[in-house]
Amino acid sequence: MQHLKRRFGFIALTISAVLFIGTVGFVLIEHWSVFDAFYMAIITISTVGYKEIYDLSFAGRVFNSILIMVGVSTMFLAVGAMTQTIIELEFNKYFEKRRVRKMIEQLYEHYIICGFGRVGRGAALELQRAGAPLIVIDNDDDKIEWAMKAGMLAVHGDASRDENLRDIGVERAKGLIAALETDADNLFLILSAKGLNPNLKVSARVSEEESEQKFRRAGADSVFAPYTITGSRLAQSILRPHVVQFLDFAAGSMGVKVTIEQVRVEESCPYVSQSLREMQLRSELGVIVLAIRKAGGAMVFNPEPETQIQGGEFLIAMGEAKQLRKLEILLARPRR
Repeated sequence: MQHLKRRFGFIALTISAVLFIGTVGFVLIEHWSVFDAFYMAIITISTVGYKEIYDLSFAGRVFNSILIMVGVSTMFLAVGAMTQTIIELEFNKYFEKRRVRKMIEQLYEHYIICGFGRVGRGAALELQRAGAPLIVIDNDDDKIEWAMKAGMLAVHGDASRDENLRDIGVERAKGLIAALETDADNLFLILSAKGLNPNLKVSARVSEEESEQKFRRAGADSVFAPYTITGSRLAQSILRPHVVQFLDFAAGSMGVKVTIEQVRVEESCPYVSQSLREMQLRSELGVIVLAIRKAGGAMVFNPEPETQIQGGEFLIAMGEAKQLRKLEILLARPRR
């Protein structure tokens, strides 16, 4: 886009320069008023064929002849440049849409960000930092351009329309974040997305707390009220500053590589029925198990070393990303 802006700027500057030279020339040679000279310069370089305002002197005719050649050449170049620009824009749009379509077709178990405002932008950046495949959809061209500059796959469109959701692969998606501007839009989006993919994990932003139950009945798995959460966090930062500091530390927002991750224990994992003490995760991998989410949904916080893990459970563990990745590979490795 920058080179197109420079091109249009150069065209406008060139035409303005020719008009300025023509106006000044008629004022100095023929001693006309500025407006008459400007009008004469316009009808000369535009080749409209109007009669001369006043009879020209010999010097005026010589100057006008030069102005005709320069002005007409400039106008032809301007028209050619604008035509080339329009063609380039159309071709770029075509090939860009084709490239994006191919990239979308290759997406599988990806995440869809609906709405790229402050909430959607924060969610997209977090998914991008985690290396998760994602696609952004918004009906604002500026926001789409911002997302693409950030290295994200983004498309322009109304996220609440079924055809647009199908185009971005909602049937193959793993999760969707509803971060549109109003609760009504988000609620309609959840109904549409769940209708197309009942297994889709949906996390939604809600502005009014009383809308939370409606969102859950519509199929949202998680509902968050940003203003309520922010207010609570502000109060916690005053009441319990060290707790907030630890949470920031664990979330990686303080520039530390330590993070918290959920790791699934596969049924065929060789560590099934072993205790945490036997696995020696802390000594071998440097990973701390904070909690275990049982297959039935119960959460066991600060599990005892003798606690045995079972297939289908999730370990809520804290450590460096590479160590957590090793743990994920270990718990997914089939038994020999």
